[in-house]
Amino acid sequence: MIQNSIQMDTAPIIGVVVETRDLSKIYGGAEARVVALDNVSVTIRTGEYVAVMGTSGSGKSTFMNVLGCLDRPSLGSYELSGVDVSTLDDRALSLLRGRFIGFVFQGYNLLRRTTALENVEIPLIYQGVDAAERRERAVAALELVGLGNRLDHVPNQLSGGQQQRVAIARALVHRPKLILADEPTGNLDTRTTLEVLDIFDGLNARGMTIVLVTHEPDVGARANRVLQFRDGGVIADGSFSDVFGAPATLAVAP
Repeated sequence: MIQNSIQMDTAPIIGVVVETRDLSKIYGGAEARVVALDNVSVTIRTGEYVAVMGTSGSGKSTFMNVLGCLDRPSLGSYELSGVDVSTLDDRALSLLRGRFIGFVFQGYNLLRRTTALENVEIPLIYQGVDAAERRERAVAALELVGLGNRLDHVPNQLSGGQQQRVAIARALVHRPKLILADEPTGNLDTRTTLEVLDIFDGLNARGMTIVLVTHEPDVGARANRVLQFRDGGVIADGSFSDVFGAPATLAVAP
């Protein structure tokens, strides 16, 4: 019944992946009330590459958690590909995440004793995809991020940048509508950061919708659009140069 309800409600609003209206998240009671999100109304369309930026405590991580259906808003509404998230219970939210969202984290979150190929297959196992198709799709995803020759390597045989590439392949393998990346270059050196950002650029060029949280201006500058958060609200929405002035450039020292 839950799965059927999702299938019935997932006809997407044309061109829109994310839509929030007056979204608020409040923690604590009257004496210790914290407003983490304050009336955030944002529309993100298919194929956009959006950087969510702001200082620590600005609300960007809470916003990402709500978009990823990892947390629920206190007030307001959130629709993901036309699905009103507030109407779903925990099991339905899990199904929605598994179908529509790919996550990339700062810490990679790979299984340490499992090969790159097996790590990438994990989302497909949860979806009940048969072994032959799982392998085919996982190999294709790893080849897309340049790791077709590292299928049988476990994480400790891979560099940090290669591990993040595996994580990106895992996020892509179930063909999501939205990639959510939370500080995906935070543990990487400059050269490897550029390589990972090039992958995101390529995915976006193929039509993938990407929302990336970062506090690094040179990373945010790679996105087509920036949402700047402060005190739980969006204080600026536009291109990086519109929001911050001249664009930042990340370069490798000679």
